[in-house]
Amino acid sequence: MKHKQRVYNFSAGPAALPLSVLQEAQRNLLCLPGAGMSVLEMSHRSSWFEGILHAAEANLRKLYQLPDRYHVLFLQGGASLQFSMLAMNFLRESGKSADGRHADGQQADGQHADYVVTGAWAQKALKEAQREGAVHVAWDGKPDHYSRVPTASELKLTPGAAYVHITSNETIQGVQFEKTPDTSGAPLICDMSSDFLSRPIDAQRYGMIYAGAQKNAGGSGVTIVILQDELLNKAPEGLPSMLDYRLQAEHKSLYNTPSTFAVYLVLLVTRWLLEEVGGLEHMARINDQKAHLLYEAIDCSESFYRGHARPDSRSTMNVTWRMAEEALEKEFLKEAQAQGLYELKGHRSVGGMRASIYNAMTLEGVQALRDFMDEFRKRHG
Repeated sequence: MKHKQRVYNFSAGPAALPLSVLQEAQRNLLCLPGAGMSVLEMSHRSSWFEGILHAAEANLRKLYQLPDRYHVLFLQGGASLQFSMLAMNFLRESGKSADGRHADGQQADGQHADYVVTGAWAQKALKEAQREGAVHVAWDGKPDHYSRVPTASELKLTPGAAYVHITSNETIQGVQFEKTPDTSGAPLICDMSSDFLSRPIDAQRYGMIYAGAQKNAGGSGVTIVILQDELLNKAPEGLPSMLDYRLQAEHKSLYNTPSTFAVYLVLLVTRWLLEEVGGLEHMARINDQKAHLLYEAIDCSESFYRGHARPDSRSTMNVTWRMAEEALEKEFLKEAQAQGLYELKGHRSVGGMRASIYNAMTLEGVQALRDFMDEFRKRHG
């Protein structure tokens, strides 16, 4: 089906971007004002691009109230590369190989990290960390089909952990930490890819935050890393250059050619958050309102729609649900697309439906989906 106008895009990522951001990028695509060329063409060593990079960083610092002891890096490879990179920097020790042995081949009594496994992405992060050193699973939601996050009393953290790793929002299962967990003094490292910039956080409770930009912060191609200086200084020597946080920080994300246009989109999106939305507190209120509409449609459907996540762990970013029959789900998706409601199919590993309602998804779009859900239930229930 060809569309003459934009549809409502509920994709989990790359996701919808604010319309005003797209329009500004379009206006400036051929020639960035004052530069005489497109961002796609300019050198990453130019004063124009350095200005873009610094402005994007300044906006992130303002949104999260970051002090100077935090570095802001613009890297590549997505969160998937960060799974390995963070473990190489903070789990592997100097003088040891990836399998945890010293140069003489003897096994070393090294440090370890705690991982909280709340879904598919946390599982992937755990698997990559296990290649680099000793890992302890502090909690695993598999027995409950990853339908919730742990309570504070369920976390089995270990003394002396190099760090504690969490995934704040599981895109596939649709579960989210409402509050930042207490790590008993260990540095907290968080994959925040799918709820980054969606709400205020106390960033100083984290040793490191990382996020692929293509959910809430911009387009695909750049990964944002917010890293505490104290943790950065613990990285070992001898890491591959591209995977060494200290080297990336020393070169201010310009050790090699960054994803220049993706960084430019981060600048536009963060500017939109500050100037049009009014900051993260206001963004959070809008996101809560959107999520409430869909969860109300699920809860009031008399089990016609069956939410995956438990009510106390529901994501405000990714609303997941099933229906009684797979054939009915297919019909739902077909009819939804005919109404201009796109990318509602759940992840292939879990099936069902998923509505990703990131920052750029409008309240109007969520209301259209809610109305369609109500109407579809009346006809098929």
